[in-house]
Amino acid sequence: MGYRYQQLERELIEQISSGRIPVGSKLPSIRLQCQQTGFSKATVIHAYERLEAAGFVEVRRKSGYFVSAQQDAEPGLAAIEPTLPQVMTEPHLIDMSDVMRDIMTHNAAFDIAPQMDKRSQRPVGITDLNRCLARALRQQAGSAHQYYDEPAGLLSLRQQIAQRYQRLGCHVNEADVLITAGCQHGLSLALQSCCKPGDIVAVESPGFYGVLQLLESMGLQVLEIPVTAHEGLSIEALSNALGKWEIAACVVTPAFATPLGSVMPVNERKKLIQLAEQFGFTIVEDDIYADLSFGARQPPLKQLDQSQHVILCGSYSKSLSRELRLGWVIASHGQAALMGLKMVNILALSRFTQQGLVEYLNEGMYEKHLRKLKPLLKAQRDQLIELLFQFWQSLGEIRISQPQGGLALWVELEERFNVAACYLDARRQGIVITPGNLFTAQDQFKHCLRISFAHPWNDQRKEAIKRLGAILLKKGLS
Repeated sequence: MGYRYQQLERELIEQISSGRIPVGSKLPSIRLQCQQTGFSKATVIHAYERLEAAGFVEVRRKSGYFVSAQQDAEPGLAAIEPTLPQVMTEPHLIDMSDVMRDIMTHNAAFDIAPQMDKRSQRPVGITDLNRCLARALRQQAGSAHQYYDEPAGLLSLRQQIAQRYQRLGCHVNEADVLITAGCQHGLSLALQSCCKPGDIVAVESPGFYGVLQLLESMGLQVLEIPVTAHEGLSIEALSNALGKWEIAACVVTPAFATPLGSVMPVNERKKLIQLAEQFGFTIVEDDIYADLSFGARQPPLKQLDQSQHVILCGSYSKSLSRELRLGWVIASHGQAALMGLKMVNILALSRFTQQGLVEYLNEGMYEKHLRKLKPLLKAQRDQLIELLFQFWQSLGEIRISQPQGGLALWVELEERFNVAACYLDARRQGIVITPGNLFTAQDQFKHCLRISFAHPWNDQRKEAIKRLGAILLKKGLS
């Protein structure tokens, strides 16, 4: 028979699958379900959370649990549009700055004041995750610790990831999924599988500095394609570039791309797929921020991939824990080659970490975590924008993107400012910034910076924003 929550879960799945509980209809409230079944409140809640994790139901705030239906709506991107220059130079090799290494040394990629806040904070969802990981470690049987994880990764985790993407309309299965040591590792494997040294790779500009670092380390040429806060990668600019150069791959983040937080509209996504089919290049999709949508979850590009031109990469590091170094690569062909590349880079991953994550996902804890995290992030985004307008009035006109998800926004100052020139002055005051020129291999975006809203705006971080404004003003006047 199993546990009572499993019994209730099976009964509800059967009723949903048979149509007795139609799509879009509301499940009985938790109190009513307790009265009807005689089960405890904890049992009913646990069953409902597992149904949500499996994609059978969705939660509507203050309304209850409803049988899931495909959601066609996509959130718009309301933004104070930064006036980014639409510059595209010829492909070239790159040399990344030491500033990025300094930022990572101080653990400040997503925190403007990492040393100012000494109070211990318990992030949303981490307690449950830690319990699942600890339980998985305790349950390691006999000599299991003396064996390597299977090369593709734990089957149950690959099944979970495949099922999550199936619910988003992707035609994938567990055989298409390869577990990696985070999304950056996945991007590296994807690029290695479709590029050789000297090849040209198109990237977003401004775009993820981690991709630029990968291209530098692999001896690949970068071709920067302009982006906007509204539509992300310029398909028109990419199309023009394809008429001039042979591009091997295009790395793109369709949902909440860092640093602008752009969301690529469906029609632009279709055009990108069509270009890949026409010119034969590989799209390497970074799906790492999509779960952090303040509205409906954005389906990945892979959903539209009928000709197997998209390699999808992702992880739970941004939406759950930076310490959870587990990601994935999903490709409809070439898995053997990807697996071989993985074994050269990392022979195996932690089996118990994967098992703990599987339990966390199976029990519906991830969805519960996201329901708490996303409103918190949205509130922190709004507060950051208010702080910038409050403390930086003396800097003149500032333009700020307003992403509808993700972890960071993009600030554009007047061109007289050089944010990178303020880096050391800010560091001396315990403030770590990510200047705009980190997000490009060209000489641009010096008057811009990315600021994350991943952390609460306590007094220390508010003070950091205020001090940074004073530093920028002093440099701008000198």
